[in-house]
Parts: sequence; C-alpha cells; structure tokens
Amino acid sequence: MTVRIERQGRVWTVIHSRPEARNAMDPESADTLLEAFQRFNDDSEAAAAVLWGEGGAFCAGFDLKYAATLKAKELEDLQRGPMGPTRLELDKPVIAAIAGAAVAGGFELALWCDVRVMEASAYFGVYCRRWGVPLVDGGTVRLPRIVGMGRALELILTGRRLPAEEALRIGACEHVVADGGARQFAEAMACEIARFPQACLRADRRSAYMQQGLPLREAMQREWHNGAPVLAAEAVEGAKRFASGKGRHGDFGNI
Repeated sequence: MTVRIERQGRVWTVIHSRPEARNAMDPESADTLLEAFQRFNDDSEAAAAVLWGEGGAFCAGFDLKYAATLKAKELEDLQRGPMGPTRLELDKPVIAAIAGAAVAGGFELALWCDVRVMEASAYFGVYCRRWGVPLVDGGTVRLPRIVGMGRALELILTGRRLPAEEALRIGACEHVVADGGARQFAEAMACEIARFPQACLRADRRSAYMQQGLPLREAMQREWHNGAPVLAAEAVEGAKRFASGKGRHGDFGNI
C-alpha cells in the first residue's frame, strides 16, 4: 500500500510512501491518494488534513520511468490529473508538509494544498522542463496566483531549483522549519484549525477561492451570500461565549 492514513482526533495525515522512487507518483498511488482525499472530504468528523511524503522526499513528480512505457494517448485519457487529487476542490483545508524534493508534479501537488510547510533543505522546481513534460496538474494556474505572474513564469520557463528560504520570501510557502520538523509543525497547525467553528472557517476558505478573478463588487457580494448563513449557524453562539468572558484580549486558548 503506497498511501495510508493516520488520524489524530479530527486531523488526518495522508502519507504517500514510495521512498524507493522518492515518492514519484504512479497511477496506483494517484488513484489511492485521490480516494483518500475524497474520503477525508466526505467524513463529517474530519476537519483538516496534512499531506506528507515518507522517506525524506515530498514527491519527485510523476514517475517518468513508468511514463516511458506508455503511449501519449494513455496519458491524455486519464480522467484525473496524473498526480491524483489536483483537480479536486475540497471543502476543508489541506497542509503540505514538505521534506526534500517537491518537483515537477510534486510541486503542483504542493501548490494544490492550502498551506505549505517546508523543511530548511526542501526545495521546489519545475524539473520536468528538461524532458518536455508539461504542467497539467494546476502548476500554470496556481503558481501565478500564489507568487505573481513574473515570478511564476521565471520558475516555469527555467525549471530551476527553488530552495525553501527563497520560496518563503516570494510566498510559495508559508513556513520554513528545521529539517525533520515539517510533519509535526503541519499537524500542530491542523489541530489548531480543527478547534475552530468549522462552518465559519470553511465559508471563509471557500470565499477566498471564489473571489479570484472577480471584480471587487461582485466578489464582495459573493462573500456576503457565502458567509451570511453562518451568522445564524455559528456566529451568534460565538458572540455569547465571548460575552460570557471567553477569548478576551486575543486569547485563542479559552474559546
């Protein structure tokens, strides 16, 4: 089994384990990873997930040794992205815990996640530039939205290595931690996220994605219609807890 799930309360850690191939993705792994995140999304108790590659690499992209045995038509006929879940639009957040290489399709898989935590020696890169393999798992869509068009095109066109500290500086990741610490850091963040009222959290996450590319007025209207139902579902009860004395002065512990 190349994919397994470990649970900690309402947090799922989805583990991709093909260390002999630096967690390069083959069709079996892609199908299993897609299924795992569909199950996570459908589980009413699950609140947040961490995606982690076991064995020192996040993901070295699609397995080109396997791809070399295929005809182009076989790749074109895939109903999902070659990397598995990259066409899924989830209702809940996923945090990428990145050690080692997250390159080519592995970079795209990291970009699919909501937040990226990189270890100090980890790196991104469009390494498939060398072999004529295009980005078809959202890389040309998500990377410009995350870091801006100029930076994205420079990375896409050159294929160069993007080390963790530079990724943090340009906004391609949100945290850099010591080597060996990405999974623990990401799981702690996921546990914190899982503590909050979930209807509100998911509405705000959904709105942040929905507004992309919209004029300001239309985006604001959609934000209201997306968030208004939560006012009755969670906000009133939350206000009552605050009025009773909880969470004062920015206290996130006593809520």
